[in-house]
Amino acid sequence: MGLFNKLFSGSNEPKQEDSTPFIDLNEMAQLDAIVETSKTKPQLIFKHSTRCGISRMVIGQFKKDYGMTETEADLYYLDLLSHRDISSEIANRFNVMHESPQLLVVKNGVVVKHASHGGINELNLESFV
Repeated sequence: MGLFNKLFSGSNEPKQEDSTPFIDLNEMAQLDAIVETSKTKPQLIFKHSTRCGISRMVIGQFKKDYGMTETEADLYYLDLLSHRDISSEIANRFNVMHESPQLLVVKNGVVVKHASHGGINELNLESFV
């Protein structure tokens, strides 16, 4: 029962003690800043559902493997349950169908790569720096 509870509990991610350099994406205006900053530094958006066991497993592995520094890329975290409107705007603005979990790589104002589910952890993010 312990494993089941860990996989399917409704805990919010990421936790404060987490060393992954997430920036909370919680305002629509941040999308304009992401587009602008992407002209000089890659911007990553991790879309996460805090109630989904698969999403929780993927973000756990992502955090474990993530090795980029804040000078290489900015890493944004979007809580889909709290900010569905921002997720919808991301889909419209970047012409990428919504999925969860999902990681988008934004360079020069456009999404140059995106992946969902297990494909997130297969991306070679360093190739976009």
